[in-house]
Amino acid sequence: MLGQLGQEAKLLAGGQSLIPLLKLRFASPGHLVDLNFIPHTSFIKKEGGALRFGAMTRHAEIENSSLALEIPLLHDCAAGIADVQIRNRGTIGGSLAEADPCGDWGNALLTLDTTVHCLGPKGTRTLALRDFVKDAYTTALAHDELVSEVEVKLPPKGAASAYLAFKRSAPVYPSASVAVHLLMEGDVCQKAAIALGCVGLTALRASEAERALQGKVLNEQTVAAAAEAARAAGDPQPDMRGSAEYKRQLVVALVARAIWISVRRARGEHVEAMHLYA
Repeated sequence: MLGQLGQEAKLLAGGQSLIPLLKLRFASPGHLVDLNFIPHTSFIKKEGGALRFGAMTRHAEIENSSLALEIPLLHDCAAGIADVQIRNRGTIGGSLAEADPCGDWGNALLTLDTTVHCLGPKGTRTLALRDFVKDAYTTALAHDELVSEVEVKLPPKGAASAYLAFKRSAPVYPSASVAVHLLMEGDVCQKAAIALGCVGLTALRASEAERALQGKVLNEQTVAAAAEAARAAGDPQPDMRGSAEYKRQLVVALVARAIWISVRRARGEHVEAMHLYA
């Protein structure tokens, strides 16, 4: 149908990104192709050392999935997206395909080994998430392609993660968000991945902050140094959710908190990582 209808056609998954754009007249496609009646497009599976999510899997399904709990960051992200009505409608595939710089999944999954499976008339292809998102609202999808599946590799033993976002209220986008994934050996961080959301045109990896942790014993000093390094990684713009400096300070606080939650989880502690509200 996308091939037949041409550039005027848009896909409709959960609609939680597209419908607001239509209401604001920021998007005006000539045709909508509804994906909600296609069978077998919503699933959560554990196969080949990875968790596999169908493109039409709802946020609420991931929130309530025992399999998703094997990577706590996935539960953190899904459980904090907007409110229950939106979580019941919005989809992981639609969120990634929209590539909204303030969206949650693009940021959370950037710290994990994430592959996006794409389907089009020429067949299937796979892209690492870092290669899939090109710019704000821009992906590597061709016009007649869609996301069919999202694959997340299960981390090794000793790994732990957390996702935090700071918002004015549940339904709005975050002022800033942070994803942290650590591979720990005792108190020493062997590997770190830190991603920042809402402070650039895409989710950003805070490479200097990652290097501040790797090979180090995690204590107050090293965590504080990593959090400060993360401050410079983003390029936030002032808007109704806060000034640029306010967002930078949020990043510092969120990175430190997410690191400590990940450390405690790596030790086997059960720690909730809820989204924070002003």
